[in-house]
Amino acid sequence: MNEEQTLRACLREPIPQIADAARYLDAAVSAHLAGQSDSADALIRLANMPAIRDWTESLWGSNSSYVLYRPVPDAPPSIPKHQRVEWRMPTATEKRRLHQRDGFHCRFCGIPLIRMEVRKRIRSAYPKALPWGRTNVTQHAAFQAMWLQYDHLLPHARGGSNDLENMLLTCAPCNYGRRDRILQEVGLIDPRTRAILCSSWDGLERFPNQSRDRALYPA
Repeated sequence: MNEEQTLRACLREPIPQIADAARYLDAAVSAHLAGQSDSADALIRLANMPAIRDWTESLWGSNSSYVLYRPVPDAPPSIPKHQRVEWRMPTATEKRRLHQRDGFHCRFCGIPLIRMEVRKRIRSAYPKALPWGRTNVTQHAAFQAMWLQYDHLLPHARGGSNDLENMLLTCAPCNYGRRDRILQEVGLIDPRTRAILCSSWDGLERFPNQSRDRALYPA
């Protein structure tokens, strides 16, 4: 078996419960918009599945059995912080372009994504249904797994730039699982070689926006 045949699309295939949780959350937002807050609350709670937390924890732990490192000759070295391109988050315009391009799906594993700002809006309305504590185990499992990240394809620590060609949307488990390793070191296929996943998932962006986040998605 040659090297190309051993490459994977993602660190670990998503479990079916993630798609179930996405349907619950989508239905919860629809219920909220229809004034059915009790139904929305119940649906958000249903999405908080232990199986999803286990999936997430299996990927971003330092001893994950799914993140298999292999040395790559001539791989870009880790660069001292003072020599790296200045790290910055994408601007509001750049974020919109990334959302439009990647469609609120992880470019590696394909699971639906939700921006932190949207999660905060929903939590403000449903604080008991959407727990978000200081530790992983006290955070809502689905929102944790589906937490949208602006990731560097070539890691920033390895010399990656902030150009949009080097940026992509990923879920938190894929981002933190890969950490600062290049694709070849963890045996991943370059996601740019695959078609971008298209679906009706909107990242729950239609949840009413009452905050400064309007700069990104004005009403």
